[in-house]
Order: sequence, then C-alpha cells, then structure tokens
Amino acid sequence: MTRPLTAAQRRLIEAADPGTGRLKGTEAQLTALVKRGLAFRHPRPPHDHFLTPAGHRAREARNEPPRQAEVEAPASSTGVFAARAGGEPVPPAAEGPARTREVRGAWQGMLELRRMTNPDASTERPCAWERTHLVQAAALALEAAGHRPAGANGEDGYRVRDTPQPDAVAVYAPDAAALRACAETLEGAGWQAGEYTEPRTRRRYVLASPRRV
Repeated sequence: MTRPLTAAQRRLIEAADPGTGRLKGTEAQLTALVKRGLAFRHPRPPHDHFLTPAGHRAREARNEPPRQAEVEAPASSTGVFAARAGGEPVPPAAEGPARTREVRGAWQGMLELRRMTNPDASTERPCAWERTHLVQAAALALEAAGHRPAGANGEDGYRVRDTPQPDAVAVYAPDAAALRACAETLEGAGWQAGEYTEPRTRRRYVLASPRRV
C-alpha cells in the first residue's frame, strides 16, 4: 500500500501553481514529494520543483468529491497510475468513466511534463521520462487516444512490448486497420513509427521510437 500523504504534503500540492504545477516548500518537503513520484526537480537553474502527472492527479483528486468508483488507486506495482500496455493479468481498479478521467489527466500531465523538461518547451515530442519508460509512454499515448488495450483473457486490442532495441517498442494489434491507427496515433504524439513483419511468424507490428527533433 502507498503511504497516505501527510497534511503538509497535501497543502504543498494544493498550493502548486494551477498552470505550471510549480511547487514552493522546504528542500526536505520537496525532496519527499520527488521520492514519492509526485514532483520533479527541473534540471536547469533555478532548479524549481514541479508536479509530475501523478502529482497533478493527486491534486485533482483532492478537489473532487469522492466517488465510489474512484476510491481505489490505479493498478500498478508501485501504486502509481499505469497506462495499460495490453494483456495485463489484473485490470485497473478503475474502469469506465473513472478510468477515462484518469487517463485524460495522465496525458495532460505528460504534456505538461514535456513542456517543462524539453529544452524548447515543446509538447509535440516525447521528453526524457518517456524515453526511459518506453512501454508506459507509448501505452499512455494509445490509451489516451481511445485505443482499446488487449484484455487478460485474450480480448482483441493493442499490446505494447519491449524490444531488443534500447529506444524502441513494438506495438501489436488484432488487424491491419487497428495497427495502422496505432501507428498514426503514435506519430501524432511525437513518435517515429513504421510497420514491419516478423521473419518467423509473419506477424505485422509497429516499431516505434520517441522522436528527438
């Protein structure tokens, strides 16, 4: 279980700048939020701290009335929101409209993270976090665009998987049209995407990597 926020941490998150997510607090308080994945330290001076996508969601949750369908945290090994890569053995705790809100908030938070961490403040290409979390980043782009992930029981949908290449993921889909739609979504989200065929299985897939320029 993830430890609940302290009262001081809640106040810091709620007081963050509504537009940029910039935080103000003591070094110890800000470091604690960073360790919990709720904030990040900007790499350039003056090294201010800003809310991560998870931090934005924590603030939004505090500002909304509790709903029965939303009281459980999204399923992940860390207790933090995780986009669906397809085929997970355990589905997210939230489904339907609650899951849609979570995904939409996560994607908006990711765009803000791009704006704050890309050197030119561009939101049109992936940031450093996405390049080090390829499967989660690609899955979030697909789920936020409305693509359906594959279910644990073999239901058709996309699947995002690691590849031997250090900067690329493979995306599988149930048919050619769905595969092309996934490629178009990733291209629109700032990825380079091309369709290929596996030599042994003859299965078609999309190989996608974050665009750097």
